[in-house]
Amino acid sequence: MNYLRDLIHRLRLGQSERAITADLGLARLTVRKYHARARAAGLLEAARPLPSEAELARLLGPAGAPPRTASTVEPYRAVVEELLAQGVEQMTIFDRLRKPHGYTGSYSSVRRFVAHLRPPEQRVTVRVQTGPGEEAQVDFGGAGTFVDPRAERPRAGYVFVMTLGFSRHQYAELVFDQKVSTWVACHRRAFEAFGGVPRRIVLDNLKAAVLVASLHDPVLGEPYRRLAQHYGFMISPTRPGTPEHKGKVENGVHFVKRSFLAGQQFADIRQANAALRQWVRERAGTREHGTTHQSPLALFEAQERQALGPLPTEPFELVETKRVKVHPDCHIVLNGSYYSVPHVHVGAHLDAFVYERVVQLFAGTTLVATHPRCTRPGQWQTRLQHYPPHKAAYLERTPAVCRTLAGRIGPATTQVVEHLLAERPLDRLRSVQAILRLEESVGPERLEAACRRAWYYGDPRYRRIKDVLNAALDREPLPAAPGPAHAAPLQGHAYAFARQAAEFFPTEALEC
Repeated sequence: MNYLRDLIHRLRLGQSERAITADLGLARLTVRKYHARARAAGLLEAARPLPSEAELARLLGPAGAPPRTASTVEPYRAVVEELLAQGVEQMTIFDRLRKPHGYTGSYSSVRRFVAHLRPPEQRVTVRVQTGPGEEAQVDFGGAGTFVDPRAERPRAGYVFVMTLGFSRHQYAELVFDQKVSTWVACHRRAFEAFGGVPRRIVLDNLKAAVLVASLHDPVLGEPYRRLAQHYGFMISPTRPGTPEHKGKVENGVHFVKRSFLAGQQFADIRQANAALRQWVRERAGTREHGTTHQSPLALFEAQERQALGPLPTEPFELVETKRVKVHPDCHIVLNGSYYSVPHVHVGAHLDAFVYERVVQLFAGTTLVATHPRCTRPGQWQTRLQHYPPHKAAYLERTPAVCRTLAGRIGPATTQVVEHLLAERPLDRLRSVQAILRLEESVGPERLEAACRRAWYYGDPRYRRIKDVLNAALDREPLPAAPGPAHAAPLQGHAYAFARQAAEFFPTEALEC
């Protein structure tokens, strides 16, 4: 109608149809058609005011529409409407039109026809404005490949971005994973870079922070919950599948990718992070933001920095929590390392809280063990008191301890212990420990006498010493004549009841 009013205005001024066609970009036949209609309706009289849009529509008829080709689905309109009412999907509608209705058109035609029947509702969004220090939004984004200086090989990288809602000033860091420990550490460094903590953190439902994504009751990971309590901010997860609810940081991640990472090459990730910090200060922080029309860094320094909450006196150290099982060896396995637990918890599941330097193990709310954190896989942190008493005794009585205990009992016991440990230290340590434990039931005097008798007869084994005690032979005197055991016992074999030939045969028979 605006074109028609302009056309009538030009006709009143005496402009030719050819000139109107060129100026307005209309077809010559269209100009001629409406020229005739306007003349018939008396609209070309100069004294008459220009008609309104409604009057033009009444006098000249509705504006013409471009020609349209009828959809190939139009003959099946009733079928499509019935299937839509039943909740059938578009692809299924397409299949059912082909068989049994014999439709030969394309799926795109069906999709356009359905869109015409049921035009999608336009979404209405609300742009949320936040005050200084009130909110920050966080997210990860893919960042390409960087060289890991530790592994000396390329690895997939990610960019962590935290954007303050008021000033749009941001913190960005390149990392190699999205683990809980990385997520927590990036938050801590972001707060330190800002010099304070916003009152609310908006995030999506990534696994490092939210265990179960839910509209009303999201389940947060314990490390992130404790991080929020330590720094005093509130966690505000977005609804599942709504990244636009944290659009500020989404735009921040895209800006890092398009403006900083695009077309750049770095020697390794450390060099890339140094360049990224400089880019945030000198490029991202000094540009005029498209929404605030101010420099993010200047707005941050002027209004938002002092509005942030204070940093705690001690940084947060919890790295991650894991559910672990206590194995029969009284240890749990955590990141490839081993930590002992009191034996009463064997077979149970515990909660492991991993800090930067310490590992704590909880049974419910009860702390059952604390260990220094292992620095590499394969290390062991073991406390002997976590074993049952009879198991701990074996580990506590090392060869050196066994020699000391034997020396307190007597020289014969020391002689037996030294012989067994010298012969096969690893295999005979259990035998030595068993011999020394006999003192608990018979006393040091009887054990010393039994060891003296066993040594005399060349068989200082645990079984032989125990047999001597059971038969009370330790109370019997030894023969006056020196036995064969006054020499060192035979290496490799010890024979019981070994005698000299003179003890079995008369001297005369030997002389013969």
